[in-house]
Amino acid sequence: MAEEQTEVPDNTAVRTALWRAMHVQVDPPPHVVEDEIGLQLAAPGDDWRDRPDMDPRATSAFRAAIVARARFIEDLIAEQADRDVTQYVILGAGLDTFAQRKPESAPRLQVFEVDQPGPQAWKRHRLIELGYGIPDWLHLVPVDFEANEDWLKQLAAAGFDSSRPAVIVSTGVTMYLTKGATAATLRQIAAIAPGSTLAMTFLLATDLVDEADRSGLRTSEEGAQASGTPFISFYTPQEMLALAHEAGFKDAHHVSGVSLAQRYFTDRTDGLRPSSGEDLLLATT
Repeated sequence: MAEEQTEVPDNTAVRTALWRAMHVQVDPPPHVVEDEIGLQLAAPGDDWRDRPDMDPRATSAFRAAIVARARFIEDLIAEQADRDVTQYVILGAGLDTFAQRKPESAPRLQVFEVDQPGPQAWKRHRLIELGYGIPDWLHLVPVDFEANEDWLKQLAAAGFDSSRPAVIVSTGVTMYLTKGATAATLRQIAAIAPGSTLAMTFLLATDLVDEADRSGLRTSEEGAQASGTPFISFYTPQEMLALAHEAGFKDAHHVSGVSLAQRYFTDRTDGLRPSSGEDLLLATT
């Protein structure tokens, strides 16, 4: 049997994990999310905080946006678990660490992490190496999207029951996909069991982003282009809602980044606020 091929996670996944850790290490409490496990996984070296994209002041708004969306997702999972929804699917899981950080609640769920085979094999190795292991309720589901593998078929093979409700989450993914690919994914999700919930982030069209955040968005675009993962798709909220309705979702709502700022940052005295530019689609079947 051939040895499983591994490859490191992409720059975006690592950067997101490091920003979550930076929030704990640099920003005063209360912390919106506490996650330094992604930093352990990435193991970037002792000088990681000296990277230009980790500058505590210059990147504070992006760091805040990352932890805001993570907290929103975790609140959603807790809410749905209390309603006896026991399947949680993470599309493009990257260095997500929910399963490791929530030992008290994660075992109530069947957690399915969907990602490309190489980076996922690397993550599996790192989880075992660090002593976290792969509990029987955590399913790492390798899907070769570049070879057009059917992720729902792979999910079912890993034990996912499409006749039972689930929470399906996709954060930081749609900007790398064509609008046609995202529409196809929405149609697939809309067809799973009634009572399922989708949370999907999307990048706003540039003219909808606060002027103060546009230069940062341009910098992010340039960085993504330089690393070989260019941003392809931007949306208006109305466009994303229309895609969800056309796909067959029963209900669809727009959750703005501004509303997350109000929810998680209103009482802070350090001025930390998330940047605008990334919003969420929240839809139910």
